[in-house]
Amino acid sequence: MTTPAAMEKDGHPAGHVEDTHIVQAELLHSIRGVAAMEVAQRLEPVNTRSRRMLQLYGICGVMFLAASMLGYDASLMGTMLDFPAFQSQFDASILGAKAGLLTAMFSIGSVCALPFVGPLGDTWGRRVGVCIACVLVIVGTILQATSKALPQYLAGRFFLGFGSGVGSVAPAYIVEIAHPTLRGVLGGLFNCFYYVGYFLAAVVLRGCADYPSSTSWLVPTCLQAALPAILLVSCPFFPESPRWLFTHGHAQKCREVITKYHGNDNTDSIYVHLQMREFEEELVLDGADKRWWDYRALFKSRAALYRVILCATAVPMFAQWSGQASVSYFLPAVLSTSGIKTIDSVLNINIGIAVASGVAAMTGGSLMDRFGRRRLLIGCCASLTLAWVGMIICTWQFSVSDGDMASAHASVFFIFLVAVVFSFAYTPLQQLYTVECLDYEQRAKGIAFVTMMMSSASLVNLFATPIALEQIGWKTYGIWIATCSLQGVFYYFFMVETRGRTLEEMNWIFQQKNPRVASLVRKELVEEAVNMTKEVA
Repeated sequence: MTTPAAMEKDGHPAGHVEDTHIVQAELLHSIRGVAAMEVAQRLEPVNTRSRRMLQLYGICGVMFLAASMLGYDASLMGTMLDFPAFQSQFDASILGAKAGLLTAMFSIGSVCALPFVGPLGDTWGRRVGVCIACVLVIVGTILQATSKALPQYLAGRFFLGFGSGVGSVAPAYIVEIAHPTLRGVLGGLFNCFYYVGYFLAAVVLRGCADYPSSTSWLVPTCLQAALPAILLVSCPFFPESPRWLFTHGHAQKCREVITKYHGNDNTDSIYVHLQMREFEEELVLDGADKRWWDYRALFKSRAALYRVILCATAVPMFAQWSGQASVSYFLPAVLSTSGIKTIDSVLNINIGIAVASGVAAMTGGSLMDRFGRRRLLIGCCASLTLAWVGMIICTWQFSVSDGDMASAHASVFFIFLVAVVFSFAYTPLQQLYTVECLDYEQRAKGIAFVTMMMSSASLVNLFATPIALEQIGWKTYGIWIATCSLQGVFYYFFMVETRGRTLEEMNWIFQQKNPRVASLVRKELVEEAVNMTKEVA
């Protein structure tokens, strides 16, 4: 005799429960991409505080230090040029060609790293590339700290840039290891940790400013090796990227990693089955990522060109021409156009910018899945244009009014506004958007190509900015008004929205006649699938 308990489960007849599981299984086999992921979240809500998820957060958190290394260098060089002991040691100043050379040598090193980023990340894995990058940064730091003359110091700057270029594979690791439902947040937070390094350097510089000797710049320089050392020691204990494992014949190991960190040790997890299915359908086992010399995947079709040039490269490259780099690398020179020249004032403002920018970046990174990539960047460009308009008016007024301090104080507000607006949108998206737009076959070499283009743009920017500030002063800001406004127009007409799409699903988007339009259409299948799930649950 059948008991009531056997007849019902959770208020439903037992037969109904069995039918529910059958329908749900069939549903998941019939849909793809974001639709399948939304259904999966209905059927198997992610426990974001489970032990495995906390471990995953820890892994990503340490890997974020790759971004912190860049922030430390920007803050270090941006302010150390104003230290008398440093200027005396290397015959440098905050303006002119030598200041440009000292900062631009970092970008030269990054450009030269291009041929090595793809082969290292594709052949030996993402972790190996990050470890080699850390070693190069440490070598660069040692060269800088032991420098007695400018040539050796420039060599150290080159190694720092080279190491950072090789380390550009780190955001690919973050996006590939992150749980698919948290990819946007974790990927966006990667570059936000730029300001952790920026803040650390600002605080150390402030503490060392009163030392009269070379100690004032040696201590901050030596501490630059701390972040890569932590990452170097930790990285060998991290799991390799599941996608790298799958494409290199380690499907079982790939499944184990996904089961552990995405399925919470549940081998029957929906997330495990969905991702393994996408890997089998979308990842190419004999693609160009297996041939270190083969970059054809970046340019072999119209879809490839659109995703590499118009999307993946445009965002980080345009970020270099938004004017924010002048705030990071040439803060003393920018403040001098407003009459603020004392080193204590510069250092205090530098710390304030670090804190404000860091908070803005974390906030923007956590909200990008709510607002979308396009909306954030278009709004950012419009706001930056207005901020630079305010800046040019204030500095012009200061120059013609023989030191109007009200204008000087207002210009400081606009400097903060530029840093905060940039950090809210550009900082989290520079790395995340690039990785989201590139498919797996393109990813490591694509990141190398993007890094080369970004570093080339940065090279022009870093070398030309101190010369422009020296020659035309406040009129320099007019250039950034033009570039920021043009960037907003470009994003409106060409930028593809990646929010709510799996990495593999972006392949379909870029194959459409108009990828931008295709990315903005929320497929009816998503709503139908979710509604079906509600009905059968």
